[in-house]
Amino acid sequence: MTSNAPSGAVTFARYAYPPNLLGYCGPTDHGALLEYADAQVVDGGLVELARGFDGAWPYLQLIAGCSSIGDPLDPKVVEAYWIGNPLLETVGMSDLGSSLEERFRSRAASEWERLSDLIPAGGLPHHSLHVFGVYPWLGLLRSGHVDQPMHVLDRCRIRWGTIEALVDDHAIVTYQPLAWREGRLVLGERTTERVTAADQGRALALGLEVGDVVSMHWDWICERLSPEQLRALQSYSQRTLDLVNGLPVPGPAAVLS
Repeated sequence: MTSNAPSGAVTFARYAYPPNLLGYCGPTDHGALLEYADAQVVDGGLVELARGFDGAWPYLQLIAGCSSIGDPLDPKVVEAYWIGNPLLETVGMSDLGSSLEERFRSRAASEWERLSDLIPAGGLPHHSLHVFGVYPWLGLLRSGHVDQPMHVLDRCRIRWGTIEALVDDHAIVTYQPLAWREGRLVLGERTTERVTAADQGRALALGLEVGDVVSMHWDWICERLSPEQLRALQSYSQRTLDLVNGLPVPGPAAVLS
């Protein structure tokens, strides 16, 4: 059945499209994600596309299962993973540990023990945990140059910022980039950057205006954030940064030091 109302599946498409466009994850038909997000239409095709994201989909299944929610694309489940909400707190240490071990132990190989430090430290299945706590141990950031890994960490996380201007299909947004200070990954000084708001009139977030507070993934604006969502995204992102920075061997330090 097709619905024209915004849904968890549409929200998923908004956040999954930017890395999918770059070829980092998910099925190859990335144009379909943008079309679904722009039209705000949900059907079986979008659900199948979402299941093809082997990075994000298991986290959604984990959150939904621990919350006794039958649909991994339930709006609150999708929000929990990308933005953050109390459903994250329903995921116990053993559940998260089992999920991470099943998915990443063989990939991380000798680094698994360091990756697994996230579990007893209080990790939650928020996208920021995957970016800061898991991703660095999978050998994908080790180019030997600090700037490129930092760029990937900054763009792969879900960022927030304020629209200062709209110019054609782009927006000028003020936000806080990541910074590397004294062996810790922190939020740096505010800066302004140009991000994509639409492609030939098709957008992930509709009806944007100057002054809107928005979320961003890679170089795209994903959606307008409510004050509650902004607080949640800031809180869970900082919680993950504090957790990762406090580990015996933080993942970001392994690729940035």
